[in-house]
Amino acid sequence: MAAALVRPSNNRMIAGVCAGLARRFGMTPKTMRVLFVVSCLLPGPQFLVYLALWILLPSEGRPATGAAAW
Repeated sequence: MAAALVRPSNNRMIAGVCAGLARRFGMTPKTMRVLFVVSCLLPGPQFLVYLALWILLPSEGRPATGAAAW
């Protein structure tokens, strides 16, 4: 079973979004960060998606509140 999609309290660089996604999909955080940086070279809303996930994903160890509780 896959891990829950949360921003971990450890192994963060900026907000923990890449670390949380890496844990969820069974990758290393470094690999996920490299994929994100490479994807930013392509046209698209990658940075906006990152910001949205930063806001919507709950932080590990804290109960979900606001939009993340839905």
